Amino acid sequence: MSLWFSASAVVPALRESVDLPPLTASLFTSAVQAGFVVGTLISALLNLADRVEPRRFFLVSALLASGANVLILAFEPASYSVIALRFITGVCMAGIYPVGMKLAASWARGDMGLMIGALVGALALGSASPHLFNALGGIDWVFTLVAASVSATVAGFAIFLVTIGPNTAPTPPFRINAAFRGWTQRGLRLANVGYLGHMWELYAMWAWIGAFLLASFRVTLGANADADTLAALATFVVMGSGAIGSVGGGLLADQFGRTTITVAAMAVSGTCALIAGFLFGGAIWPLFALCVIWGVSVVADSPQFSASTAELSEPGYVGTMLTVQTSMGFLLTLVTIHLIPVVVDLIGWRFAFAILVPGPVVGIVAMWRLRNSPDAARLAGGRG
Repeated sequence: MSLWFSASAVVPALRESVDLPPLTASLFTSAVQAGFVVGTLISALLNLADRVEPRRFFLVSALLASGANVLILAFEPASYSVIALRFITGVCMAGIYPVGMKLAASWARGDMGLMIGALVGALALGSASPHLFNALGGIDWVFTLVAASVSATVAGFAIFLVTIGPNTAPTPPFRINAAFRGWTQRGLRLANVGYLGHMWELYAMWAWIGAFLLASFRVTLGANADADTLAALATFVVMGSGAIGSVGGGLLADQFGRTTITVAAMAVSGTCALIAGFLFGGAIWPLFALCVIWGVSVVADSPQFSASTAELSEPGYVGTMLTVQTSMGFLLTLVTIHLIPVVVDLIGWRFAFAILVPGPVVGIVAMWRLRNSPDAARLAGGRG
């Protein structure tokens, strides 16, 4: 997952060395999102996540994605070729994230929330890692891209250390209409709407929290050269803290119910989105502490939408349903990732993240309705 933000993490360094337009900077992330949407749509329509041996699917996807990522070094950073390579990276990621969730779910025995929570925790750490590479490499953007590709290549081969769990249905027949069940079944539909509310916030926060912290630290520290490195490290901690939220949320959801944890997590993360801007340019530690809380809560609910979908889906098509859900969610992120810099230009960082708040609100309503529906009895062993 380090490939996802490998180029986004180096945007501040690139802006110091080349003329990088704001739109291009946004496309470094949103092109991956768009590619992922296309890849997941193809995968869902062809039922690839349920009909192709998952570890081979994962390996090929990881190798292609890491190759596309490192090939960026052959082109000018502001060129359209780089954006195309980011798009290809996103297409290949469709064979990594949903497939990984299916593998994790195949081992679940009353602990689906924890299994997928661990997987999403790895996603959070992997997505955060380019910011750590960025700091350790002295803001060397070449080092960051290469380190991300090496990590993904190692992961591609390491997947064969994993065996497929017993909770796996036989390979189903090809059914193109299986991809649409996420909207025709009420329980799945509510889980998907909750996920969309969550995704309205998550990737916009992840994509721009580094730029937000850097701008704030530069205001606080002035011309201090440590601001850049400090912001990169802080961004890694903020995003990486999502691993704590994912695993902790999974443990709690298995005990107290998926809808309970998702509603609570979205309430906290939405509140953080609303007030983070008011700490902009102030003391570093209060802002950092709030952002860590945000980083934990903004991901704590994510595995539970996937776990809910896995529990509510027909066993033979769990991979397809997870792929459809992620495809819809990442399509929505294209809106907020591009919206944030526009709002920043208009009104500044102080109120920019407030536009993310409607997402958690919609998500809370959807998951509360799921909690009160008959389908809740199928979640978390009847805990809802």
